[in-house]
Amino acid sequence: MIDPRAIIDPSADIADDVKIGPWSIIGPGVSIASGCDIRSHVIIKGPSQIGKNNTIYQFSSVGEDTPDMKYDGEPTRLVIGDNNVIREGVTIHRGTVQDLGETRIGDHNLIMAYAHIGHDSVVGNHCVLVNNASLAGHVHIGDWAILGGYTLVHQFCHIGTHAFTGFGAGVGKDIPAYIMAAGSPASAKSINTEGLRRRGFSKEELATLSKAFKLIYRRGLTKDEALQELAKLAEGCDKVLPLMESLQSSSRGITR
Repeated sequence: MIDPRAIIDPSADIADDVKIGPWSIIGPGVSIASGCDIRSHVIIKGPSQIGKNNTIYQFSSVGEDTPDMKYDGEPTRLVIGDNNVIREGVTIHRGTVQDLGETRIGDHNLIMAYAHIGHDSVVGNHCVLVNNASLAGHVHIGDWAILGGYTLVHQFCHIGTHAFTGFGAGVGKDIPAYIMAAGSPASAKSINTEGLRRRGFSKEELATLSKAFKLIYRRGLTKDEALQELAKLAEGCDKVLPLMESLQSSSRGITR
């Protein structure tokens, strides 16, 4: 299962059924769980923990030190969940002690070619980072979010669950849950209606979320006023709650 041309550090903890292709390098402090397929020319450095059934394609660099100038060689980590696909040339850096001390990626994500996940970033579950999407340090991405190709996300930004960014979006502020944003700098365009429909949201729920969007972006309300109105909508539709949580927790301000 391990090509003889691969270089594996003796301290690496690798499950018996893991496939590792030629000229891949697995460093010390790396743990790779059952069912993973590491293709050729992949570099994985530790401390890194990789869960089950992940596929990592050629020329990816996973678990490298961060270039953050505050980093001074501390033993920070990368933790990757299960059933992720990491395509060609992806770069993922470990964390820093100034934040979580680790970079985290959840389950069932598709990280497409040449995407970058910076130090201390947190990616949820079922997310898609399209080609060349890049996360600076300390970025948080909610479940089911899709970042279009060449999306650039500024450090400390949060992108909410089910959010969507268009091609080449420049994200400098938080994008609330369900919001479709595009442009550079990115601006909110609408609710991510098509994505939500594909994930089983009902017509009634979509109509309520559309009303919520208008409350935030079309009525000229303050944040507190919008939250009061959203609370009324949430009484009849709990799908509004993630949107409210996005507004309440935002520290950078939301994309307008």
